[in-house]
Amino acid sequence: MTLHADATAVLTGWTPPDAEQAALREHYLRHLAEHPDGMWRSSRPEHITASALVVDAGQERVLLTLHRLVGAWLQLGGHCEPGDTTLAGAALREATEESGLTDLKIDPEPLQLSRHLLEAGGCKGAYHLDVQFLVTATAGTDYVVSEESHDLAWFGVDALPADLDATVAALVGRLG
Repeated sequence: MTLHADATAVLTGWTPPDAEQAALREHYLRHLAEHPDGMWRSSRPEHITASALVVDAGQERVLLTLHRLVGAWLQLGGHCEPGDTTLAGAALREATEESGLTDLKIDPEPLQLSRHLLEAGGCKGAYHLDVQFLVTATAGTDYVVSEESHDLAWFGVDALPADLDATVAALVGRLG
């Protein structure tokens, strides 16, 4: 199965939690049906991305990155790569690369979808059709800041940064 086929299957089988998420799911599925290259950053004006909301075992804290290009606290994640075989695998790879954490466990069902315009970096002017997954740090929570970040930090789910983007806040709000 190709990554494109996996993304289509994941989104088709996912039950959205509300009407807004259902509309986004339909938009993503139309995008995939119309764009054989829709998984790759070269697809414009939109492409699918995969991200991970990393939580500790008790889901009391979330690991956020102060993204180097965006300059804001975000969940971990990014573009799919040719070696990715599943959308959840892409999100897990991104979480591992960007945090240095090992022994992460991913829920294969999306937690939320987020369509957002990129205003910086090589994809400026394109939309990310982000599929966001829940990832649990099952071992230690000592992270390593990657070159994609200014910083990483654990935040209590009830003590998030004051200037947190509304879509990230909504993602955290979907926890259990």
